[in-house]
Amino acid sequence: MSQRQDEQQPRSGDQRPRQDWAPRIGEQRPPRQDRRPRPLLRTMLGDVLRRTRLDQGRTLADVAKAARVSMPYLSEVERGRKEASSEVLAAICDALRIDITDLLAATGRDLITPDQASIIRLDDVRSTRVPNRPHRSGDAICQLAA
Repeated sequence: MSQRQDEQQPRSGDQRPRQDWAPRIGEQRPPRQDRRPRPLLRTMLGDVLRRTRLDQGRTLADVAKAARVSMPYLSEVERGRKEASSEVLAAICDALRIDITDLLAATGRDLITPDQASIIRLDDVRSTRVPNRPHRSGDAICQLAA
């Protein structure tokens, strides 16, 4: 038996720690039991588009006409039923007079859960320096001055 084949077969009593477990090609990842289900990106983008349109007091027909897409298609994008291309998202953003980066930033903010966000009280900061922590993808930073 070659060493490569030996590595692929688990040895008796050889247990990998859960946090170090990474699937190999062909292996399945264990089920996500301890975390909330991941929302679909198309659903999150659609929520932000609909919220933006309603905040502007505009109708589906108005935005669809300005974006040059059909009203049923825009409705399905807003409900997360259709996966819009980047060109269609850009056209909808132009019709809503928002930048696509604003759409993506708002979607990112919606994805942040309270347990992922850090709140630092200003009173705590005045007397001490806040440690620089490494930032993870999706972290939001808000700095306020008194």
